[in-house]
Amino acid sequence: MSDVALAAEPRTETGSGPAGRLRRAGRVPAVVYGLDAPARAVTVARRDLEHILHGAAGTNTLVSLELDGEGILTLIRQIQRHPARGELLHVDFVRVRRDVAVTAEVPVHLEGEAPGTREGGLLEQALFALAISAKPEVIPVAITVDVTGLGLGDQCFVRDVPVPPGVEVLTDPDELVVQVAVPRGVAAPETAEAGPGAAEAAGEPAAGTPGATTAEGDGPGEPAAG
Repeated sequence: MSDVALAAEPRTETGSGPAGRLRRAGRVPAVVYGLDAPARAVTVARRDLEHILHGAAGTNTLVSLELDGEGILTLIRQIQRHPARGELLHVDFVRVRRDVAVTAEVPVHLEGEAPGTREGGLLEQALFALAISAKPEVIPVAITVDVTGLGLGDQCFVRDVPVPPGVEVLTDPDELVVQVAVPRGVAAPETAEAGPGAAEAAGEPAAGTPGATTAEGDGPGEPAAG
């Protein structure tokens, strides 16, 4: 993943008043922290930041903050928006190193058509993001799950999801990702064909076979006592 440059300016004033003036001027108050370096208050252009957030990688985009002639490698974290207008209010940037793994949440995308849906099943996605650990440059834009092998009643769990090299999944491996649910009224697939041996497997002889009885104590060729 290549870096995206974002110009930043130092922010000397804090508080709601100066922050409001910055927002009206088209800028977003922000802070840069991490890697045992002092936190720095900065501002960035709202339009440029929104462009990054709406890109393919979203908050997992590697951002090189251009500040005082220095490029600071960061990831976007802790975005605050206005609850009604959706306007960006504040954002945190965390410093990262290219050779040190970080944690991130990556969206899960489904691809293909599950054969079970053609039999009346419903494709249900239960998990929409995976928690992972990876070096910043190998964080995937998304994790893709191929559903073309899912028949009626089949399920796919986190442990079944392939991930790129260098990516460690932190989400519980037993968590359900996607399934082809069997709606009411649709017959579930049989695990084994029923036959004459089915009753015997359940401990009862099949009707019409030697040894079958019709009343307790009766046997073939022997009338009931009395």
